[in-house]
Amino acid sequence: MSEPITVLLVDDHALVRQGVRAFLETQGDISVVAEAEGGEEAVRLAAEHAPDVALMDLIMPGMDGVEATRRLVASSPRTNVVMLTSYHDDEHVFPAIRAGALSYVLKEIGPDELADAVRKAASGEAVLHPRVAARVVRELHGARRTEPNVFHDLSDRELEVLKLIAEGLHNSEIAGRLYVSEKTVKSHVSNILSKLHLADRTQAAVYAWRQGVVRRD
Repeated sequence: MSEPITVLLVDDHALVRQGVRAFLETQGDISVVAEAEGGEEAVRLAAEHAPDVALMDLIMPGMDGVEATRRLVASSPRTNVVMLTSYHDDEHVFPAIRAGALSYVLKEIGPDELADAVRKAASGEAVLHPRVAARVVRELHGARRTEPNVFHDLSDRELEVLKLIAEGLHNSEIAGRLYVSEKTVKSHVSNILSKLHLADRTQAAVYAWRQGVVRRD
């Protein structure tokens, strides 16, 4: 018989840890070797136990799940992190994945699905909640977010620069129009492309026209 999959549970709510542990321990091939109620404790226990899988909560007091994941995978590279959280928006998903999380599942997941995610993580296979997977695919495709008013992230000056890009002005011309340096304009353009998930200024110009930032009078 093969060795059981070893798991570290990380969650600041004791009730959540108890519930997850109680279920996982009904699985003959999974063993919970340690529990942590915070990020710092999780990093220490991972270094001590080198578990196959860490089930990591995202929002915790002190060191959060993102920083804990970053440190944990550095101190115990063999451990694969499964984020188990209630949050599925971009500002939580992407930092967690960039920090080294292999999988990202939501707490609404069924018990059997959770056990399956643990088994897959132990084998190096990623599991992403469908909503999270769609966001990751969109990000990889360079697609923009689909908020109704996507320009709410842009500052007034960035909107000005975007409008001038859409009118066909080059950076030097925009700098002259706004009385700023060309370097400053380049920084604004870079921020605009990053915030709107666009590849280049041509895409930015087309997008600005489509969204009505510039109007044909």
